[in-house]
Amino acid sequence: MVRVNGQELNIAGKTVAEYLATTNYDIRRIAVERNGDIVPKAKYEETLLHDGDSIEVVSFVGGG
Repeated sequence: MVRVNGQELNIAGKTVAEYLATTNYDIRRIAVERNGDIVPKAKYEETLLHDGDSIEVVSFVGGG
């Protein structure tokens, strides 16, 4: 199980990109943190999620 924004999900073995493809996140407007480290967007396709990982997905909101 992988904890994503506090919720346990059965996504171990998927890449960050594969997980994000199942969500409604706008990839251009998010940052992904895995176990306390920012995952560069260029690494989403190759970063595997493992049992026990903790992922935080943060959306950027524009305004003025």
